[in-house]
Amino acid sequence: MPGSDPTPPDRYHPVASGPLICDEADVFDAVAVHAQIATAAQGATDNAALRSETVRILREAQKSGRANIAQAFAETPFAARPLTRSYTYLTDGLVMSTLMAAQTFLHPRPNPTSGERIAVIAVGGYGRGEMAPFSDVDVLFLTPYKITPWAESVIESMLYILWDIRLKVGHASRTIKDCIRLGLEDFTIRTALLEHRFVAGHAPLAKKLDARLAADLFAGNGQDFIEAKLTERDARHLKQGERYMVEPNVKEGKGGLRDLQSLFWIAKYIHGVQDTAELVPLGVFQAEEFTTFAKAEDFLWAVRSHLHLIAGRPTEKLTFDMQVAVADAMGYKDLAGRRGVEIFMQSYFRHATAVGDLTRIFLTKLEAINAKSKPLLERIFRRKPKIKPGYEVINNRLAVVDPDEFLKDNLNLLRLFEEALRTGMLIHPDAMRLVASNLKLIDNDMRNSREARRIFLDLMLKHGNPERALRRMNELGVLSAFVPEFEPIVAMMQFNMYHSYTVDEHIIQCIANLTQIERGELIESLPVASSILKEGVNRKVLYVAMLLHDIGKGRPEDHSILGAQIARKVAPRLGLNKADSETVEWLVRYHLLMSDMAQKRDIADPRTVRDFAKAVQTVKRLDLLTVLTVCDIRGVGPNVWNNWKAALIRALYRQTRRALETGMEDLNRENRGASAKKALREALPDWTKSALAAETKRHYPPYWQGLHVTAHVDFARMLRALEETGDPSEVMIHLHPDGDRDATRACFVMADHPGIFARLAGALALVGANVVDARSYTTKDGYITDAFWIQDGDGHPYEADRLPRLTKMIHKTLRGEFVASDAFKSRDKIKKRLKAFNVPTHISFDNEGSDIYTIIEVDTRDRPGLLYDLARTLANANIYIANAVIATYGEQAVDSFYIKDMFGLKYYSEAKQRSLEAKLRKAIADGSDRADT
Repeated sequence: MPGSDPTPPDRYHPVASGPLICDEADVFDAVAVHAQIATAAQGATDNAALRSETVRILREAQKSGRANIAQAFAETPFAARPLTRSYTYLTDGLVMSTLMAAQTFLHPRPNPTSGERIAVIAVGGYGRGEMAPFSDVDVLFLTPYKITPWAESVIESMLYILWDIRLKVGHASRTIKDCIRLGLEDFTIRTALLEHRFVAGHAPLAKKLDARLAADLFAGNGQDFIEAKLTERDARHLKQGERYMVEPNVKEGKGGLRDLQSLFWIAKYIHGVQDTAELVPLGVFQAEEFTTFAKAEDFLWAVRSHLHLIAGRPTEKLTFDMQVAVADAMGYKDLAGRRGVEIFMQSYFRHATAVGDLTRIFLTKLEAINAKSKPLLERIFRRKPKIKPGYEVINNRLAVVDPDEFLKDNLNLLRLFEEALRTGMLIHPDAMRLVASNLKLIDNDMRNSREARRIFLDLMLKHGNPERALRRMNELGVLSAFVPEFEPIVAMMQFNMYHSYTVDEHIIQCIANLTQIERGELIESLPVASSILKEGVNRKVLYVAMLLHDIGKGRPEDHSILGAQIARKVAPRLGLNKADSETVEWLVRYHLLMSDMAQKRDIADPRTVRDFAKAVQTVKRLDLLTVLTVCDIRGVGPNVWNNWKAALIRALYRQTRRALETGMEDLNRENRGASAKKALREALPDWTKSALAAETKRHYPPYWQGLHVTAHVDFARMLRALEETGDPSEVMIHLHPDGDRDATRACFVMADHPGIFARLAGALALVGANVVDARSYTTKDGYITDAFWIQDGDGHPYEADRLPRLTKMIHKTLRGEFVASDAFKSRDKIKKRLKAFNVPTHISFDNEGSDIYTIIEVDTRDRPGLLYDLARTLANANIYIANAVIATYGEQAVDSFYIKDMFGLKYYSEAKQRSLEAKLRKAIADGSDRADT
């Protein structure tokens, strides 16, 4: 078909802005591609045929280019800059070739008028020349005047070709006048235009756009633009969460690429720079800060690009499964007891923290030139606090008057944070820079000086906001310089679904919780911990123990034992006396004891409380450990603490305190059983004495201490109703919301027969209920009274209106309308995110933790059918399950079974234990295989 070479100065060949990750011709060979399109045009019968052949040619070029880029990136996995330039070069080639085909062959204009010109402008990230493997392609089709039919045809043909080669194109067709008008109205459009770049077409038109934008859109101080970008950033952070969240969004999260881009947008708007390096001679960044910026940017772009390539699509969130894959692609290896993925994520969080520091520095520089406004009320009403000599207030921030004088006394590196807390002021970034660049002044002499100890302890104990000081000290490196043992856990990720924060941030969150309790802000939700602190404890011991409790993490040894060894050295160095140091060491060593006892053992068993009381020994230690435990659990993540855990911790605390104060005899079964029977009689005033006597005699002692009176009432009524039916096969079910425990209590009464506990566990799993606790009791006259506490898939009690349908479904399952083992083949699936975790199985037998039962503890990967598989295996081994205590920690489940053998005896034989362990492991393995398929 006919074609014509254009005479205007149109551009069709890509130009690399810097080194690519492989040869330009391997990314996109424009000469070869254009020759193929020209040849196709000679043989094409019509435009549709030519367009189809052009799509084929460009697809082949795109496929080849992408493969070559990906292969080169796999060989140099940190080469982010060459990679982003390569994808930009490839995209430029595709866009230019598309324009060439449309203008030259599909819609030729041998003698175009002045209105028949098009310039293709890249905007946004494409305009910036930074493209990840699956970035959007945002283009502006610029025309001199109102769009003509010819221009409309060219643009339409281009878009169809670009869509057909699977590019995700965002596009707009505008005149220069349109760009100015819309840019003034919309900050998003203004931001996109800020990073515009001429790609192809009529160059003089593009130059005219440059001049008009500079004069009419980007003139002025840009204060409104800055305010809009900062508001946008705050909203984004609120949506995405803190940078310390363990599944961060690489692009949009705090400390991510968008923060760096926002910083650059503002810099470009204010200073007119084309590259971040230009901010150094302007005095905005110091040379080493720019180096930090560049390293963080390169690292984050490398991570984002690997994410895209592994997923095969645009994805920005570093989910757990992706973290493993990206760490592997970037060459991180397991080292010294830590997985490669944990080392990778520690690097990620350290870069994210650096991004936050740079953003603070830059924003303060803006304030210094009055580009960013201070809130009106603050300007009018804020009274400047009185500050100590050597400090000054700059833009409402605490600054250092004379840096040289300041550095003459290395204690000033700590005093700065004390003065900031005392005055309630933020620290000026210039002062933070000064501290961060002089950490070498914090030496052993300073660490051991009485005044340094005093300042450091006062930061935690005196000013009421230790969280702010510790977080800033941590980010600047002061905390790990003053306490060197803290350095290994800075930005350390705990690769599991239980912990939402890095280890250092978790510790700071724990201290923030402790401060909240001290301020009386959590009395309603934490009555026990609040009352303990109100009555008075050794605050110095508590805060130091909180600071050090996880300091041993990240090494092959048990972190509690290693942490206690570290605390033995650190506590005296912080100025604690011998007795207090020993208490800190004990708290660090046993900081998980109360949590484990409450969540993994039956606290209704007197032996549990008795053993815990013996370990704690004193009320003073119990008080300290209780507060530490509460803060530790609450500091794990936003939704970890709940009424269930609160009820367990409260009950264990109160029983243990009573035992320590009045003696262990208060814990015996008879005492507790007598009070439970009395409570039942009071709760059933309409029952006859004979009926009550029959009810209290039919149960064995464990029944009375293991359940609340409301459950005793439910079971009494259900047993009576079952006997009145006269049908031995009847199953009575009663579901009752238990708000105190954030769960629904499911009570079952039926004739006793082997394996019933496993059947009930299977029925509950099949209806989607998560079992969080279970109690199984047999009456003397042949019935079982089983209680399960269940939650829905979101970890909440079932809504009242869902209970009738849930009851009906459980009945159907128990009647055998579903065969559990078959149904689980389709329902018991391990989520993709969970597969990233290594959760080894540990099985232990404990004959000392209970007077009458053997406790089997199974620690393994969680999944919906796990409890059913374990209970069925025990039932098949003729084992009686009295209680099952279920604890989940993200992807990990710890199921503890209180059991007897078929003769009512404990499981003492080691040979029998090993045999049973083998059966349980096989059940776990078979279930995991089923869930993985």
